[in-house]
Amino acid sequence: MPLKPIQTVTIFSGSADHLRQVYLQGAWELGAVLARRGLTLVFGGGKTGLMGAVADGALENGGQVVGVINESLNTPALAHAGLSRMEILPDLHTRKARMSALADAYIALPGGYGTFDELFEALTWAQIGLHQKPIGLLNIDRYFNPLLALLDHAIAERFIYPEHRQLIICEEDPHILLEKMQAYRPPENLSRWVERP
Repeated sequence: MPLKPIQTVTIFSGSADHLRQVYLQGAWELGAVLARRGLTLVFGGGKTGLMGAVADGALENGGQVVGVINESLNTPALAHAGLSRMEILPDLHTRKARMSALADAYIALPGGYGTFDELFEALTWAQIGLHQKPIGLLNIDRYFNPLLALLDHAIAERFIYPEHRQLIICEEDPHILLEKMQAYRPPENLSRWVERP
């Protein structure tokens, strides 16, 4: 069955301060590429760190950017004031559900606990068949290499089925990443984990 064409991409990314320029530039470039391709960017609504950089890259190139933020983080110090639309939700769980509902695809940028949480939730949902949306990692400066090595170790130790590794599309170039995500098809035998034949 053909998948829905990608029109909206939900971004997971770090919002920390004092990040290296290579990360900020990579996030900005992804936002610019999304805008130039006519894709809507959905993200956590922040103005700091990679969150702010990816949003600015899209906005400065005429893109549509939707922020989804929970009430406790909707402060002048954290929330991006220049977005196409901002949705304010009561709590983190509702926010994450809304970001997922809006997504045709997900891309994780470098980040910390929150980014890992969002990424692994999307992967887990794909693993058990709750969605078939492509999941990408923009591997800026090879940030995700240790994580990929951990996943390969988990597969070798049989905690993760080999076909589940194919749920992740990882590239350093945003153009190549998006091309591969547009061509994504879910791996075969994905239901094996649930059905246990």
